[in-house]
Amino acid sequence: MEVEKKEGRFGVGVVRLAIIVALVAGVSFLGGISVGAEGKKLLADVPLLNNGLDPTPDPSADLSEFWKAWNVLKTRFVESSASSTPPETKEKLWGAIDGLAESYGDPYTLFLRPEDAKLFAEDIAGNFSGVGMEIGLNKEGVLTVISPLKGTPAEKAGILSGDQIIAIDGVSTEGYSTEAAVKKIRGEKGVPVVFRIIRDGEPLEISVVRDTIQIPIIEGEYNREAGVYVISFYSFSANSGSLFSKALAAFRESGAKRLLIDLRGNPGGYLASAVGVASHFLPEGTVIVTEDYDGNRGDVSHRSKGAGGVPKGTRIAILVDQGSASASEIVAGALQDEGVATLIGKKTFGKGSVQELVDVGGGSLKITVARWLTPNGRSISAGGLSPDIEVEYTLEDREAGKDPQKERAIQYLQTGK
Repeated sequence: MEVEKKEGRFGVGVVRLAIIVALVAGVSFLGGISVGAEGKKLLADVPLLNNGLDPTPDPSADLSEFWKAWNVLKTRFVESSASSTPPETKEKLWGAIDGLAESYGDPYTLFLRPEDAKLFAEDIAGNFSGVGMEIGLNKEGVLTVISPLKGTPAEKAGILSGDQIIAIDGVSTEGYSTEAAVKKIRGEKGVPVVFRIIRDGEPLEISVVRDTIQIPIIEGEYNREAGVYVISFYSFSANSGSLFSKALAAFRESGAKRLLIDLRGNPGGYLASAVGVASHFLPEGTVIVTEDYDGNRGDVSHRSKGAGGVPKGTRIAILVDQGSASASEIVAGALQDEGVATLIGKKTFGKGSVQELVDVGGGSLKITVARWLTPNGRSISAGGLSPDIEVEYTLEDREAGKDPQKERAIQYLQTGK
């Protein structure tokens, strides 16, 4: 979930819209919808381009078969039930646009009908209640939890990153888009919603009570015994840059020389916030991330502002997992490429594309227009980022109150290996 390009919340590799559902939806954290140059929301960088669209017919496209289908349906269709009422012309056009977008085979390129476009706008604004998790479709088209947000009903109920949602309130999610799932999950505060999930190959039912979601952003803690300062980063909001600066100030005051940044389960957020955070670690002018438009327009590189604030000689590690997406991957990828930090944990989600919202026919056409590239030219969407040190974190570990990934990171920070 950027306009400020929020990559975010839409924005997570989840194959289809990645949505924060409790934000209930989603956010386009993971991704990147364009909205304006500096207002880019990665998971949702959402630039609404509603003027100047070219209506000129493409002479290379033979639409005779389309019009044959249109006319035969118009002249021969007979209602077989109360639910098969012939659609209005506008609905037919929406259906055609939807099919056209789907034919591109890109999970993030799709058409939002007016009611869905309105829902999407509300999601970005955060004006709703939900369960507090980001969802999307995996590569097999299965509705999957990208990440539950810390302290939300979803996390408290035991929802985990990677859980595959096969039913919501007893209704199968087969064939569901993330938008359809969001509609099903969203509801009145205090009312439960039941998820049937598959985890490690086993079915499980979890009931979550909807609530108003307050998204945590940053927490800092000094582990004096280990000599490690830990900054846990839960989302890249519009003000997370200033909050991170305060966390760094507390780190400096602690006198620690070892810094652990925990980006696990962080689905992303605003591009500007990601650039601001990375700017504390990289010299001014260093490329943090590049928007690759594949020749359709000039590429755009976002560079470090050289904010500083990290004492010389600080050893840095970053914790990542499959719930780390979008803006999280931009920061982690930049610091990894520049040799500033060591990534520890599991491979990240892989939400590394930028979308634009175009006002069409009263709805919104969301189109992937670019890919996010790390400083070394790696495409974040091509499978995510691989950690330098891979460490498992199992359900058994979680239930036992253990965190082997954090333990390994502390070991690395103390020993350098």
